[in-house]
Amino acid sequence: MWRPPRRLPRPPRRAAATGTGTGTETGTGPGRRLLLSTPIFYANGPPHIGHLYSALLADALLRHRRLRAAGPARLCTGTDEHGLKIQQAAAAAGTSPAELCERVSGLFRRALAQAGVAYTDFIRTSEPRHQRAVRHFWGALGDAGVLYKGSYEGWYCTPEESFLPESQLAERTDGQGRRCKVSLESGHEVHWTKEENYMFRLSAFRDPLQNWLRDNPRAIVPDPFYQWVLRWLDEDLPDLSVSRERSRLQWGIPVPGDPSQTIYVWVDALVNYLSVLGYPESHGAWWPAARHVVGKDILKFHALYWPALLLAAGLEPPERILVHSHWTVRGQKMSKSLGNVVEPGVCVGRFGVDGFRYFLLRQGVPERDCDYYDEKVAKLVNSELADALGGLLNRSTAPSINPSNTYPRFSEPCFPKVLGCREAKGAGRACAEDYELVAAVAALPARVDAYFQGFQIYKALECIAQCVRQTNGFFQRHRPWKLDRREAGERLWLDTILHVTLECLRVYGTLLQPVVPHTADRLLSRLAVGPGERGLSGLTFLARYDGKPCPFEGRQLGPDTGILFHRLGKPETGKKRKQEAQVPDKQL
Repeated sequence: MWRPPRRLPRPPRRAAATGTGTGTETGTGPGRRLLLSTPIFYANGPPHIGHLYSALLADALLRHRRLRAAGPARLCTGTDEHGLKIQQAAAAAGTSPAELCERVSGLFRRALAQAGVAYTDFIRTSEPRHQRAVRHFWGALGDAGVLYKGSYEGWYCTPEESFLPESQLAERTDGQGRRCKVSLESGHEVHWTKEENYMFRLSAFRDPLQNWLRDNPRAIVPDPFYQWVLRWLDEDLPDLSVSRERSRLQWGIPVPGDPSQTIYVWVDALVNYLSVLGYPESHGAWWPAARHVVGKDILKFHALYWPALLLAAGLEPPERILVHSHWTVRGQKMSKSLGNVVEPGVCVGRFGVDGFRYFLLRQGVPERDCDYYDEKVAKLVNSELADALGGLLNRSTAPSINPSNTYPRFSEPCFPKVLGCREAKGAGRACAEDYELVAAVAALPARVDAYFQGFQIYKALECIAQCVRQTNGFFQRHRPWKLDRREAGERLWLDTILHVTLECLRVYGTLLQPVVPHTADRLLSRLAVGPGERGLSGLTFLARYDGKPCPFEGRQLGPDTGILFHRLGKPETGKKRKQEAQVPDKQL
């Protein structure tokens, strides 16, 4: 019999984000701990680029935070290994669920490693530490009086591992010409199921959830998804079935004290965010300073069910839920039946680690679905990494133009400081466009930081790419290769052009580290920027323009690292691409 839950505490109001990148946003203050997470990926099949996109978003946020020296941070990921779908997939493959999960979990580890995802924790729901945490969490729900046993019936979607209301269903004709009901979201068939299960009194949490969201308007970003959740809370919020009959689902964690029931796979999976923190003993050192990166298809589980379960168990909701949309392939949803699932290993082999990372983070817009095809990757990466950025580095460090292989000196008379671009005419050799470039690059670190804080990494990369184009324009406009180094005045202006160009490149290399770490390292090494000079907290630009000393001026440049990023050829297909994906990890 259900007992009324204890009086639910109002979730605390958290400081709203300022969007200024000043470190005042919740979770970004100096020394503050932060947990970043991906969803744990369902182990019924190999990874695809949708999984990788979630992981790369979280990885870039982690790397950016570390460069800001904002405090300890962790990135957790892993595999979700329980549920009916796993049980059925294993049976279809003629293996055991444990063997299937062991193999698929290894595929995810490999894919993440190939893509350079710097996770600190990899959790598997089959691990004893996780199962212990789930049993304790279930006990906390029971102690709170929010669980009761009742008969439940409804349309169950096995691939989504959830019951769906009629409003989320449609009628279709299956391959045999029979009419059937399917999920509107995924198109998967649903089946009418009637069971005696444990129920969670989700309906009692409408007000606490609404209070949480009203008090924390940045709890779910981007804003369109925040609005989705508010609308869901205005609709029916039925109680949630949180167990399955053990006779139907053996592959899962038994309900403590009731071996006839298995804990619902989503309750089991969501607790992973606490398991990695040592729940129930040591999680308090990190929780609730957590930011979950999730796809929009699992938003309801993370923005309604998870916060409600946490509140019921006496814990605060996560600090923020960062939501992204999906990837289509040439305008179509990725599907095994269509044969258009994009494998991360193939892409990394074809485009390189940094090339593929750059494409996904540059083109991926969290608010809307984005489209993938090979030619699009090659065109973007060739244009922005190989030609614009790599070409600029090669031209500005070429022996013919910089024979001493040093960081040239800046001449104030050639490029005098002015209060505004309109005052650029007059003394010196710099023009109005040059001053616009200097202003844009000087403002770039703060703009990039603000976009990272706002979960708009694609906008940060857009700003960097625009500045790279401006710098190429500056270099081309003044044609330093035409200047005669033997003439004193020409030499001063030539060195100033190179100094400004290398300063711009140093800023770009520093800012690009979270996205293309290998390429950024090569760029910064070529400019002789040491490991202790690559952080964001002390990043300065063109100090000599402001009359301050430049620590790089006159420094010998690093060894020539060759072409920064090789242009990609015409995309291959089929067997050739699969062969490329087999490149050993150490060569990627």
